[in-house]
Amino acid sequence: MSQDGEKRKVAVRAAGLVQDGMAVGIGTGSTSRMFIEELGARVKREGLRIRCVASSNASHELGASLGLEVVTLNELPELDIYIDGADEVGPGLALIKGGGGALLREKIVASAATRFVVIVDSSKVVPQLGKFPLPVEVIKMAKPLVEGKLTKLGYNPVQRKHVGGSDYLTDENNFILDCHCDTIPDPVKTAAEIRAIVGVVEHGLFLHMGSLALVATPEGVRELNP
Repeated sequence: MSQDGEKRKVAVRAAGLVQDGMAVGIGTGSTSRMFIEELGARVKREGLRIRCVASSNASHELGASLGLEVVTLNELPELDIYIDGADEVGPGLALIKGGGGALLREKIVASAATRFVVIVDSSKVVPQLGKFPLPVEVIKMAKPLVEGKLTKLGYNPVQRKHVGGSDYLTDENNFILDCHCDTIPDPVKTAAEIRAIVGVVEHGLFLHMGSLALVATPEGVRELNP
């Protein structure tokens, strides 16, 4: 089965977790897009009454276009479940997220939810985090300071750019520095070191946040617990 086929399989399974009356957080990225599509299909088919909060402008627009009621955290500050993908899933459901650039809003929405369900294909499950570049969202003014300190820590930051060379900006109008760590043997230490740098808005290490991971494999969807 293709990677997209695996993603679709896990998206269907995740959409099945949503129950009538729930407050649902919807994530960002290719797997989350498929989940939103499947959730929209369920709402249309079954008449589910749910309200959603999106972790990015793109997901907000997609959900609304599919008939989902998408509101803000100001209107819906407590969520029953948040369903989103990840760039890497390590031991204990330690995650790297933010490849799609929405790490700050993703972490905010995840923090508002009682359950955070991670949906990935089997290629995202790793024995140790770090091969995927770790995103760090940075205030524009602080970019030289943060870049220098990340370099001294050995995290090899590279400012994210669009294909044409222009600066990538998050929905909050910040820069992203992608840290090429290679390995992150101690995610807790790495998270603390990065958060201690003035000018860092958020980093893409999601630790002790995931409740369950649904992993699509050629044989079916398997579950990983923290």
